[in-house]
Amino acid sequence: MTDAIVRFPLTTLFLVGAAAINASTITAGKHQSILLVTFVVGAFLSAVFQVDIERFSSKTSTRFLFMILVILLTAGYYLIIRPAPTLSMEIEIRTAVALFALLIAFIWVPVIKSEISFNQSFMIAFKSFFNTLFFSGVIFGGIAIILAAIQQLIFAIDSAAYSHAANIVFILFAPMYFLSLIPIYPKKDKRKENIEKAAACPKFLEILLSYIIIPLLSIFTLILVIYIIKNIGGEFWKDNLLEPMLVSYAITIILVYILVSEIENKFTAFFRMIFPKVLVPIVLFQITSTIISLTNTGVTHTRYYVILFGIFAAAAGILLSFLPVRKNGVIAAMLIIFSAVSILPPVDAFTISRTSQMNTLKNVLLKNKMIENNQIRPNESIPAEDKQIITDTIQYLQMMGYTKKIAWLPDDFNAYNDFQDTFGFKEYQKPGQVNQSVYLNMVQKTPITITGFDTFATIEINMTEKNRAGKIFDFKKQGKTYSLLKEFHKDQLVLSLRGANDQTLINFHTQEIFDKFYDYQPSAGQITAEEATFTKENDRVKMTIVVQNVGIEKQDKQYNNAMLLVFVQIK
Repeated sequence: MTDAIVRFPLTTLFLVGAAAINASTITAGKHQSILLVTFVVGAFLSAVFQVDIERFSSKTSTRFLFMILVILLTAGYYLIIRPAPTLSMEIEIRTAVALFALLIAFIWVPVIKSEISFNQSFMIAFKSFFNTLFFSGVIFGGIAIILAAIQQLIFAIDSAAYSHAANIVFILFAPMYFLSLIPIYPKKDKRKENIEKAAACPKFLEILLSYIIIPLLSIFTLILVIYIIKNIGGEFWKDNLLEPMLVSYAITIILVYILVSEIENKFTAFFRMIFPKVLVPIVLFQITSTIISLTNTGVTHTRYYVILFGIFAAAAGILLSFLPVRKNGVIAAMLIIFSAVSILPPVDAFTISRTSQMNTLKNVLLKNKMIENNQIRPNESIPAEDKQIITDTIQYLQMMGYTKKIAWLPDDFNAYNDFQDTFGFKEYQKPGQVNQSVYLNMVQKTPITITGFDTFATIEINMTEKNRAGKIFDFKKQGKTYSLLKEFHKDQLVLSLRGANDQTLINFHTQEIFDKFYDYQPSAGQITAEEATFTKENDRVKMTIVVQNVGIEKQDKQYNNAMLLVFVQIK
């Protein structure tokens, strides 16, 4: 570990910064995700540049120049994402892809034009990752047991102690331990024997790959080929559920190919000879299927990556079919190039998908004469297929935060509140695909005004608990006693406030809550305090209900439930 800190000083500093930011978040509860991600990017960059220096230069001055370059690049990344109030999905995906490319570069760069192959470097990184995972898990498990013992036997400890322990172990210790397991690759192969020993495949892994995973992949491939042959005339081109399966299949084939490249037996030889050639037609079929499905729906970033990875997998299959196993480093180079293409404008996943979805939406609106003078005209009587396209594109554009970039949408447009008023119909769902459940939570850490109320209580309502109806609580004001009760009337749960002589002062039918949120899309996830607030008032009493969370089961309303804050004011 000491050697790793000396070898990767800038990476160590970035990781310490990330751990400090995360510790601050745990303590104060204030998220600083932009700074945290910036430090993580800096740690990756500095690690890659360090192995680059080790491979191609031994000058101390060069090392310092590269460290300055890393700091500048990290600062540049921070300045790019800083204007965003939070990390959007687009920023998160771009960053994740960039980090993946840097990880591949970290494995590949040290063995460029070297006697040591990419396969050996990959095996070292693969083994180091799982060694790190194992030791980090054991250390954290031990710390957790110690903290639990202190809690039970000596004195109470803050529950945040577990989070702080995880922060130190997984953000600081684990990456540094992983780096400590990565050898310094020799410039002129002077220590090749040590590298070969570090890259040797453990017997356990050799058996797992050769005699378990390869036979299982062979059977799965046979099933996949039979399915494609049987459905080549129709269903295959419409089955979008195959996309994640085939992407996972292609990733597994390429990963296993690299891992078994240095293993010599009949099973691995068979795999290396046959599977790259089988991979190519399967991936080409999937690319064609995905492109066909884009005809009406347009491109999304997920479909973009499916197609891009399909092109990569097909190219990789062709190259692996002809190149010797020592040349597998070309796969790393391709991955880095494809990753860069997907995040750098103007052909990146997000520019392409944004343009495609906006054009798809505009074309459907123009087709139905719903745009006039650069404004949308609501129209309920359009075909169901067009309603579906409008719904899907708006949901995607809203999710990605692109609706504000559309000139002919209202400036304050919100799909969850304004969809029907804007387009003239509710968000459309295909028959049989209607959302069967709605789960919403009020935005966390939202302040609620309590001025003027006499009392409040947290109440859970569940339509299955009719036998638990009755008094919730009593309170007194000016010598008078008041009671809040839960009652069921005609399969509806009613909150009833009663005064002297059991006189009903005010009622609130909780069905209002379920009716209001019935058509909210589950993807909304959260509701504001204003949306969550219901008020009933008369000349004697005011009752305000704030919904903390609500669950609506559309197939069976008896499972509807909610957690409420109930505020009461006697006038």
